[in-house]
Amino acid sequence: MSTPGASVSGRRLGRRLVQLYAGLTLYGVSSALLVAAGLGLEPWNVLHQGLAELTGLSIGAVLIIVGAAVLLLWIPLRQRPGLGTVSNVFVIGLAMDGTLALLPDLRSLAVRIPLMVAGIVLNGMATGLYIAARFGPGPRDGLMTGLHRRTGRSIRLIRTAVEVAVVVTGFALGGTIGVGTVLYAVSIGPLAQVFLRWFAVPSAPRGSTVVAAATPERVILRP
Repeated sequence: MSTPGASVSGRRLGRRLVQLYAGLTLYGVSSALLVAAGLGLEPWNVLHQGLAELTGLSIGAVLIIVGAAVLLLWIPLRQRPGLGTVSNVFVIGLAMDGTLALLPDLRSLAVRIPLMVAGIVLNGMATGLYIAARFGPGPRDGLMTGLHRRTGRSIRLIRTAVEVAVVVTGFALGGTIGVGTVLYAVSIGPLAQVFLRWFAVPSAPRGSTVVAAATPERVILRP
């Protein structure tokens, strides 16, 4: 017969798993909305789009390949991936490609601008969902926390340097930079923090076997 504590822990774990995969799926959907809007992408997706143009692969496939490559960089940094880290590599790319396959070709600014805004807000919601689930950071965020620990440099400095590098490289390869890129950069941090509070999962009691892989505050890297 199960104990009340085990039942509560099971429900908490179930909620966290739902949040994780809902958040990662919505992240892929939100990124697809920004691609369809064509008014500027998130920094890493500028790179992904540029590589997609270069290789002929879908942007979701490139996202998966780059995510796996970044995850390999965790090894010398002695980072330990969680379920959320590994899931991040695959779920976002698949959701992104699936959504893009369903979206029509959009030309009117009257449609593209609201789509861009919706994509940014949905991205903030998705970020809050999957980070609050506490199954570990995504490959790119984990890379930056690992570099922070190894170099002693501030996370803000490392994030800025890495994201400037990926944006410049992606733009040179044909990725889209625009007002959406700027709006995303200034709004995603506050949005993610708001949604993180909304979707926060109560901590497991002492002695519980349901252990969070990382605290949300450690993986919210944006200013």
